[in-house]
Formats: sequence, C-alpha cells, structure tokens
Amino acid sequence: MTTLPLSTSERLKRSEDDGSNASSNTSIGDIIAKRISRRDLGRGLLAASVVPALLPSLDAFANPAPAENGAAVPRAFAFDELSAGSDTTHHVAPGYDADVLIRWGDAVEAGAPAFDARAQSAASQAKQFGYNNDFIGFLPIEGRSDHGLLVVNHEYTIEELMFPTVERQDKRAAFAKMTPELIAIEMMAHGGSVIEVMRRDGKWHVVENSRYARRITAETEMRISGPAAGHAKMQTRANPDGRKVLGMLNNCSGAVTPWGTWLTCEENINGYFWNKAARDQHPQAAALKRYGIPDEWFNWGQYHKRFDIAAEPNEPHRFGWVVEIDPFDPASVPVKRTALGRFKHEGAGNTLNKDGRFVVYQGDDERFDYVYKFVTDAKVDLANPRANADILDSGTLYVARFLEDGRGLWLPLVHGRGQLTPALGFADQGDVVIFARQAADMLGATKMDRPEDIEVNPRTNKVYVMLTKNDKRKANQVDAANPRAESQFGHIIEITPDDGDHAATTFSWEILVKCGDPSIAAVGATFNPLTSKDGWFGTPDNCAVDALGRLWVATDGNSASRTGRTDGIWALETDGAARGTSKLFFRVPVGAEMCGPFFTPDMETLFVAVQHPGEADDDASDAPPATFEAPSTRWPDFKDGVPPRPSVVAITRKGGGKIAV
Repeated sequence: MTTLPLSTSERLKRSEDDGSNASSNTSIGDIIAKRISRRDLGRGLLAASVVPALLPSLDAFANPAPAENGAAVPRAFAFDELSAGSDTTHHVAPGYDADVLIRWGDAVEAGAPAFDARAQSAASQAKQFGYNNDFIGFLPIEGRSDHGLLVVNHEYTIEELMFPTVERQDKRAAFAKMTPELIAIEMMAHGGSVIEVMRRDGKWHVVENSRYARRITAETEMRISGPAAGHAKMQTRANPDGRKVLGMLNNCSGAVTPWGTWLTCEENINGYFWNKAARDQHPQAAALKRYGIPDEWFNWGQYHKRFDIAAEPNEPHRFGWVVEIDPFDPASVPVKRTALGRFKHEGAGNTLNKDGRFVVYQGDDERFDYVYKFVTDAKVDLANPRANADILDSGTLYVARFLEDGRGLWLPLVHGRGQLTPALGFADQGDVVIFARQAADMLGATKMDRPEDIEVNPRTNKVYVMLTKNDKRKANQVDAANPRAESQFGHIIEITPDDGDHAATTFSWEILVKCGDPSIAAVGATFNPLTSKDGWFGTPDNCAVDALGRLWVATDGNSASRTGRTDGIWALETDGAARGTSKLFFRVPVGAEMCGPFFTPDMETLFVAVQHPGEADDDASDAPPATFEAPSTRWPDFKDGVPPRPSVVAITRKGGGKIAV
C-alpha cells in the first residue's frame, strides 16, 4: 500500500488528536463506563425511556412521526430529510435554497481587486475574503433580521489548493516551494472578515464599499488585556511591555455577545511555531510540550523571527486566546481577553446568567483535554453596551470534573487556591491563565474526547458539548456500557446547571447521543430508532441553538470512503419521545468540512461555512493528493483553472418563512 502525504486539514486533525495531556486525571470514557454500568442503560440515551411530562412540551411543532405502536411522536423539525451521499457540490433539503454568498478572494474592503488565482498578492488578499471560513456570526443592524453584519473566522491556509504548481508543502516536502511572498499571502488570508449583508427580493447580498467592511489578519495590531497583560512571559523584543501583539491565528469557532461584539477563538496555534531543536532549551520547555509547540505546519518562522521559539521564546504565549472585536467600529483595536485562559479554543458559547453575569463555555479541542467556563465578576448592562467594554477582563475561570454519578464540579483556576501556588510554579494569575492546561491538570479535571463547540439553550438552560472523537481510547477502557475502543465518531453531552444557575459550581450531566452508524452494532451508536439511514452522523464539531431552542449539529470527519457521506448539518431532537432523533438538512461537497452554523433572529436564514472543499479523501488509501491543478472538486465556481474556494452559504426557505417550522 502506498503511503500518501496527508492533506493540510488532516494533519491539523491528527495534531488535535496527538494528545499532549500526560496527566493521570480520569478520562470521560472511564467515567461513562462506570456510571452507566450502575444505571439503566436506556436512561438518557434513547428517548423512549424519557417521561414526557418531565420535559418541555413540543405541542408547537406539527410534525409527527409514526411510532411502532401506531401513535404519533411529536417532532421538532418540519422539513423533508435530505439524502446522505457524496459528490462534487452542496445539497440542501427539498424546499430550500442554498446560495453562495461570499467566497475566498471576493472583495471585502473598498478597492479590493477581482480575484485572480494566478496573480495573488498579499496586498490584494488583505482586502479580500480570507481562506477557510469557519465561525459565522450575524449581528443585526437596527434590530433587523434582513440587514446586519456577518463576522467570519478564517482558520488556516492550504498551500497546495491555493497556489498554482506549489503542490503539498509541509515538513516532508521541506517547504521547498514556499517563498516569502507566498507566506505573506497566507498571513493575510488568516484572521477574520467583517462584511455588511442585506436581503433583497429574498436573496442575500454583500453590501459593497460598506463603512463596516474590515479584514483582520495575522499582522493586525491587537491589545492584550486581563491577568496576562504586561506579564513577563508575554514580553518580546518587539513588544517589551507585553501589552500588544500582531495578529490572531487559527481562529476556529466563536460567538457574539449581547452587547454586539464578536468573540473569535484561537485554536491550533502550535503549528505556526518553528525550531523544534530549540524546545528542550526553552525556559518553558514543559509548557511548550504540553501545548504541542512547535509543530511546524508552516515555515513562517524561517522568515519571521517572531515565530521562531529560539529568537522569541515568549511569542507562543501571546496566542491561544479568545479575541474580542467590535465589528461596528472598523477603527477599534481587537483585544485578546486573557482572563478566559490560553488553550486550543474551539468556541465561546455563552449566556446571560439569571443574576446578570456573563458566562462563557469553552472547549479545549484536543484529545484528552478539558471543558472550561468563565463567569464575569460584573453584571452585563444591556442598556449601555459600552459599559461592557472590559467586562471579560475580570471573573473566574473554571474547569470541569465529571463525576461517575451524573454530577459534576466546576473547579476554579484561581491563583493561591489549592495547588495553584508559587511553590508549584504559578507565581500569579497571569501564570495560571497562560498555562491554563497545566493548572487544569493539577486540579484533576476530567480528560475529554476532543471537546469542540459548546452552546447554551436559552430556553431550557441546557448546555450541549460536542465531543468529536477519541480514536486512541485503549481496549482496556472498554466495558459493556462503553463499548467503543478507538472511537471514530464521538458523542454529545448535555449539561444541566444546578438551579438553572450557570455560575453555580455544580451541575448534572447526561449523554444525549453517541454518534456513528447505528446499523453497525460494533459502533455502539445510540440515536433514537426514529432516525433514518440518512439521519445519523459522526464527529460532531460546531453546533447552534435556534430561537426555538432546537439543536443543529455540524460535523467534521465524515468521508465517502469511511461513511459513504460528506459532512453536513443535522437537526437533532433533544426533548420528548423523539429525543436523540437526527435528520440531515444540508451537506457539503467532497473534501469539505461543515462549519458555522448561525441563524438570523427571525430564523428565516441559516448561514453556514463550507471549509476546505476540494481536498482529497484522506481515509482512502489510494486517493491521489489534491492540488490546485487537480482538486477533488472545483466548487463553487466549477471553472477550469479556478481552484475550489471556501465559501459562506445562505440557506433560505423557498417562498420565505422560518427554517424547519
């Protein structure tokens, strides 16, 4: 069998799965096994065992499905399911339109040239829509659902699909064809975009020359705030006071706030740093190893010394944060909010707590890492949005410990408490947040199976945690209640805060569904039997809760060779007798990952992001490498010589109306 080089996205995924957590903390697999073995195996896993009287009513949804006994089972999602499959374009459920809104290289800022894949430049890319769109947020203008700002993350770049004749560039290829000019384009393709959008005659359009239009890149100046601002470990030659940094990197998911800002989250920052030979001599060698730094996916460090850990040993500490941006002020300076901790942030699912404080849930997207939350000290002032400008700089960061009996604890990462003391290497709160992973290790947090997006259902106060997979779980961790060694498909956990208080330090938890094909017994999936052959999914990644409190799940990891289907958006029931039932609503073209999703407030539009279309199927051993000249699809343009282009898609109902109602 020929061993082919991995695509950029697969290298990224496998790095996420490397697992740098060597602590002896309990894993979620151990806990699930012990817990469920003591309980009714059906409780919480199959909806038929749930007492309907104890759950929110679904009477508002007139979409019953037949049950085995002939009675109707209320269903929350009113749409005809899409068929699963894999081909070169995208598909949406019958009765809906899915229109490409903006693509990599399209104009964002005024004066941006038309996209020309064979004449790219850093100056052009700095004004054009960036690469690999991930999180999408919609912020209404004047309260309207048909006019607002889209804020979009640009996670990373793929040289072999972006640039003609370059082919795959990685350590194996010694970055032989990368030049300073190509790296400059890559740096401008990272970060994020702010675009103004408006719906006219039923279709969405980008507002040209908008006063709000903005590109944020790997070289945009940002302010550092919170406990790590000015810290000795944040100081560099270029910024000796440790309060400014250039750029944000590998921004994956994110969120918007009630006061109208954008929270964008740095995830896999380890791949941007260079010089593995220098790690053992680094002042924080153990911390670098815990964060997987350096991993050298890119060779930026050859030309930009700030990415060389020998030249700038503190530069890695300046990445891996939640960044807050005011999209309504193009002149505003983005702020890295260090109080929320430094790790591989997937997103920042949040809620306004019943006591008025703001709570942000966060997943550290690596196998065997942790679930966190941050609770502000101050209350949100909705009447005066500017009063919330620095509310994220002061509060308490917690990490989760899941107990075997279905209970859980939030453990405070606060300097001076427990083991977080100078004697054990934490001189101050700056150290705690800069090295949040090690602090969480010492508190005995629960090792999770790649926690990705986490979202709050404001109607029920339930919190949904997407756990993508853990393909390294050992066989000796398996028992009858947790039968999946080397799990490839992940699961979803539902957290219920005690007394509906998201600031509480205790909670209960339940498995909503174990993912994968339920027709294959060895997979151990637990979808409701009402789920069709098209409705099951694997590797949950991003998610959204709509205005009706319904859960929508985006996936990352399906492939034609492994599952017979591409990634997509699935509607997942969380209540009543249909709990655990899933339906396919949208699917991406071959090689792509499903990102987003985000609804307009009126629920008439669902924005989704199609990331890295055109890549090869890494699960197929005979798949040839995908390149600019030979991608697996040329979506969405389908023109010779035009490469596949990551894009944002707007989904609307034909003739108008709310999605799936």
